[in-house]
Amino acid sequence: MARFLLIDVGVALALCFLWYAWFVRYNRRRAGNVLQWVQAACLGKGRVADLRWQASSSRLKATLHLSSRWFDDARLTIRLLPRPLPVQWVLSRWRQQQETLTFEANMGFPPGFHLDVIRHRWSGYSGPKKPGTKKTGEVLTGNRAWTISRPGPVILTTKEDWPVELSPVVNALATWRDKDFVGVRFNSTAPHFTATVALENLSDQQAAASLLGLFRELAASSSAKQH
Repeated sequence: MARFLLIDVGVALALCFLWYAWFVRYNRRRAGNVLQWVQAACLGKGRVADLRWQASSSRLKATLHLSSRWFDDARLTIRLLPRPLPVQWVLSRWRQQQETLTFEANMGFPPGFHLDVIRHRWSGYSGPKKPGTKKTGEVLTGNRAWTISRPGPVILTTKEDWPVELSPVVNALATWRDKDFVGVRFNSTAPHFTATVALENLSDQQAAASLLGLFRELAASSSAKQH
């Protein structure tokens, strides 16, 4: 009986080790692809270095050397689901945690303000369909008619007075409304610029180049009054 128990324990440990090794490799390969796309999107004007893995290969920190007048001391942080640890992975999926890429850097022209932009999306659903109703395209017919439209961005702010220097930044963010960023921060002290985006939007070099273009545009708009 004890021998069978030892065999079961040995098999369980072997399976746990294989699980851990497989998903460590998966996470590292996934993050490596993202870094390759970011470096390729720099078109020879940027280099990723100083890779440091943390938290059982679920978090990667790296330095991005850019020959750009907009950013200095750029750093990247990739946060992945903790797949190598089954319990933490299940909890992260239950909490619907996102995999993200965070870009932070100092700016050649630091902003003269502090701004935190947190993006949320709300969606609405119709109630239970009543007898005799049917759905035609995007309009419900029957007892109640629905008109569906695509609204512009809605901005909720905690400031009563809107500083003039914030207008270019907000306009740039509204222009890039389809980019699923999680948050953007401008600060007069280091790091001057921080942006976090959902990793699912980085699928190739073109997507990475588009994202870096957004960062440059935001940096330019935040310092438009200074140069």
